[in-house]
Amino acid sequence: MPATPRFWRDTWSLVKPYWRSEEKFSAWLLLGAVIGLTLAMVYMSVLFNEWYNVFYNALQEKNVEEFWKQILRFCVLAAIYIFMAVYAFYLNQMLQIKWRRWMTDRYLKEWLGGRVYYRMQLTGGPTDNPDQRIAEDLKLFVDDTLGLSLGLLNAVVTLASFVGILWALSGPLTIPLGGGVVIPGYMVWAALVYAVAGTWITHHIGRPLIGLNFNQQRFEADFRFGLIRFRENGESVALYAGEGDELKGFGARFANVVDNWWRIMRRQKILISFTVGYNQVANVFPFVVAAPRYFAGAIQLGGLMQIANAFGQVQGALSWFIGAYSTFASWKATADRLLGFHYAIEHAREEAARPGGVALGEDDRDELVISEMALSLPNGKALVAPSNAIVRAGDTVLIRGPSGSGKSTLFRAIAGIWPFGSGKVRRPKNFKVLFLPQRPYLPIGTLKQVVCYPDGDAGYGNQEVTEAIAACGLPHLAEKLDESRHWALELSPGEQQRIAFARALLIKPSWLFLDEATSALDEALEEQLYRLLRERLPGTTIISIGHRPALQAFHSRKLELRETTDGLRQLQPA
Repeated sequence: MPATPRFWRDTWSLVKPYWRSEEKFSAWLLLGAVIGLTLAMVYMSVLFNEWYNVFYNALQEKNVEEFWKQILRFCVLAAIYIFMAVYAFYLNQMLQIKWRRWMTDRYLKEWLGGRVYYRMQLTGGPTDNPDQRIAEDLKLFVDDTLGLSLGLLNAVVTLASFVGILWALSGPLTIPLGGGVVIPGYMVWAALVYAVAGTWITHHIGRPLIGLNFNQQRFEADFRFGLIRFRENGESVALYAGEGDELKGFGARFANVVDNWWRIMRRQKILISFTVGYNQVANVFPFVVAAPRYFAGAIQLGGLMQIANAFGQVQGALSWFIGAYSTFASWKATADRLLGFHYAIEHAREEAARPGGVALGEDDRDELVISEMALSLPNGKALVAPSNAIVRAGDTVLIRGPSGSGKSTLFRAIAGIWPFGSGKVRRPKNFKVLFLPQRPYLPIGTLKQVVCYPDGDAGYGNQEVTEAIAACGLPHLAEKLDESRHWALELSPGEQQRIAFARALLIKPSWLFLDEATSALDEALEEQLYRLLRERLPGTTIISIGHRPALQAFHSRKLELRETTDGLRQLQPA
């Protein structure tokens, strides 16, 4: 897709925050150093251009003393140039990683802040694979932005430095038309015509690469995400014997990768054929244009070589866009993806700020009060009819209802993460809460970090953690507290649910919500864990979702989502 004015404006909104941030001093200092070295390298190129004249004239005149003098001068110039090139690259890399670190931190905070990640997941939309956009696209964006910007600066400075030299060296050209047409500085005009024609053709050939690169990044991310999801659900696939279907799905995703790659290859083949031919012709083009003056004796061999070098510098500067087009196409695709991610985050924030939805408030009494709360699905379809309920501190409440009736969504609304609905939830002022879902989240890290999540392991001693997991029937894990693994793949569903109960024993919430948190356990172990909660957390309010009749013995009250006359479910006392 073409780069519109809005694209450039919005892309600038991605770039500028870092340069106005708390790191702006070091950022501008590094950028200034890189620019300074870049300008110094252009000046060194001017000195090399002057060296060409003297060196080749010494060769033509067979001046041995001057020859060795210029060889020594070349070594000095080359050593200085190498030093500048090395540190320009080093400081550029330093600036890249600092900028990328800052942008990654910013986007992670925006994505995680206000549960934007969850809202984006609920509403769907055009943003796919946010993990790739943070981990990969930010890196590409920073690298290519700096590379293209500094490359353009180098081209502009090189053009400004050499165009005057080329104009003076090339002299006038007389075309025998009519009384004779004199073209001053004709080599400059030749370089301009050559570069403009090459740039127009390159853009015409390479423009489709922008969309192709955008799609390639998306297809690669989809394929990688499928592999990760398969690895994390390997046991379920094995139980279903679903390898054939998974293989078919992988094949379909990778077919998109391959098909789009072939399209990129075919387009790049045409582009490279032109650019390589363009650059090869550029090697001899200045000699062809300047040869008449050389053979006429107007310039010496050194002058011819200096003209050829100056022409190459001017033509290269004017043709910068040709060499950078593939990088520009990749950068444009990356910028489009980041802008899409940025728009999605902003949209989720705007939706969260809009009035409506389930309102959260505080209750002066130690009660959880649900007032006329109605819930709906993201597509607007009504799920739960307006309901009222009061849960007092210390209560034990069991919520029942058919599968899909909205029990888990009710918990999400109480937690404040479900934006689709109306009514009000008033929570106690000291609402120290913990939710235990059916499938608990186990982060990658040490087992101690997993058990202490989300509080972190700093506030709990090994003995305390060991005692908690042993009480939940996992004494064999006590020796593995400091082992770092992907525990969600190591532990069975039942072990994972017991880890969640150990969290509750450590965190000691005042309000505990269990959403079928014992579904993977047998009734005896379920009874043992509920008794453990009552013994260890006697003052904790427990609200459970469950289907087993045995759970009723551990709850003093029951609420049920019953069907009303209009076909919806409503929360009512059982």
